[in-house]
Formats: sequence, structure tokens, C-alpha cells
Amino acid sequence: MQSLRTIESWPVPTAAAAVVRSDGTVAGTHGPVHHRFPLASVTKPLTAYAALVAYEEGAIELDEPAGPEGSTVRHLLAHTSGLAFDEHRAMAPAGTRRLYSNAGFEELGDHIAKATGIPFAEYLHQAVFEPLGMTASSLDGSPAKDGVSTVADLVRFAAELQAPRLLDPRTVAAAITVVHPGLKGVLPGYGHQSPNDWGLGMEIRDGKSPHWTGASSSPRTFGHFGQSGTFLWVDPDARAACVALTDRAFGPWAVEAWPPFTDAVLAELASSR
Repeated sequence: MQSLRTIESWPVPTAAAAVVRSDGTVAGTHGPVHHRFPLASVTKPLTAYAALVAYEEGAIELDEPAGPEGSTVRHLLAHTSGLAFDEHRAMAPAGTRRLYSNAGFEELGDHIAKATGIPFAEYLHQAVFEPLGMTASSLDGSPAKDGVSTVADLVRFAAELQAPRLLDPRTVAAAITVVHPGLKGVLPGYGHQSPNDWGLGMEIRDGKSPHWTGASSSPRTFGHFGQSGTFLWVDPDARAACVALTDRAFGPWAVEAWPPFTDAVLAELASSR
């Protein structure tokens, strides 16, 4: 895909990108797709997927207590537990505010480890990485932000999100449906959003503005970006997903570069049908 070549103009030392269609075929790649990059918060959808595997296996329930008082697994996944961003202290009652929280995903990892008797990094490997053939991926610390992976591996995960094999499609549909609709909150890097919609570990685009996806991205687009200059989005209307990984921290360069890149990818996909 010609549109993927625009990553060469990004002011980053290293970048790689790929597009995978909903049928699992790779529409195109560019850059070193086997280079391992720190994912930062693109770790969260992977952690969330492992949590949903644990739910389907019966190890946990989405509405069982987890995290601060009044919070559940569902609250932790949807950033509505009330926990602060990077501190394990409650800032609000569960379900009342959308407080984006690394601490919440760390509580989630601890909860799953206790329920399964398996360290969370190993559980993520067994539940997601191994069955999808993501042989270059690992969790090297926090379930919120310390994943490491490659574009080639994340293409496999992006294909799974579009045509689930590890989970019941109804579970994935629930994960990309807004949890606690109408809650306001801050989208890191993009300021206050009203509403600030999230599913279960997946950010949902809806009508957010500004946003890291494109002007032509459908409201149903979901995914995540990371402070290490990384993103993964799935646009169900375009029947495709895109992964881009870099080794430069998120900043104004990404705010400027990512939306036109996404619009170019979507335009090329549309013209190729």
C-alpha cells in the first residue's frame, strides 16, 4: 500500500506499519515489521483480551469485585473504577467518572493472577500470545504499559479482533460497545472529551475531537495508542485494521502525522474495493 510509505516522513528513528483486512489477509506492510518496539499503552488491549479469555474460562466474572471499594472487573477494564492515573488510590466512586488509569490495569493483572494462580505475564502469554503465534511478544512489567511486540505479531492480534477465534464473537462485541455511556473524561494527549467513550479495554472513537485516528475514521473505530509513539486501530466500516509502531515518544509530531496517515490508508482501502 502506497499510503503506508508515508511513515518514512515521520520524524522518528524507526517506524513500521501494516494494514490487515477483516478476512485476515494483509493489505500491505512497510518498515521493519519484525523489529520489537515498546508498546506503552497499546499493551492495554492485549491485557484486556487476556482478561476476557479468563472470563470465558470461568476464572473471573466481569461483575465481581476488583480494585477499590465498589469497583468490579468491568469497571477496571472501562476506566471507571475511580482509581487515579498512576496511583493506587480512589479519586471517585466507581462508575461515576472516566478516569484513565494505569493503576486500574495493574489491579486487573493482579486480580487475574490471584484467580488463576498464574503470574499475569505468563497468563497473557498462554491466553493470547501463544495461541495467536505472537512469538516475538512479551509483557516485561506493568499490564498497563510494558508490553513489547512487533508489527508482524500485532497484525495477528488485529486479525483476531476482526474475526475472533480465541473468544466468542459476542464477547468481543461487548468489548467494543460503550460501557457506562455518557461519562466525561480526559483522553491522554487530547484533552477533555464529552463523552469519553470506552469499551472493555478498547477506546471507542465515536465523535471525539480532536482524536488520533482520521477525520474519515468511522465512529465505530476502536483501538488504542501508546505514549511510545504506537497505535492500533480497527475500523469495522472499512473492514480493516492498522498497526503503526515507532521508537519516538508520542508528542506534537504524532498529533500532526497520524490523522492524515489514517485518512490516506482508508482512502486507499476504499479505492481498492
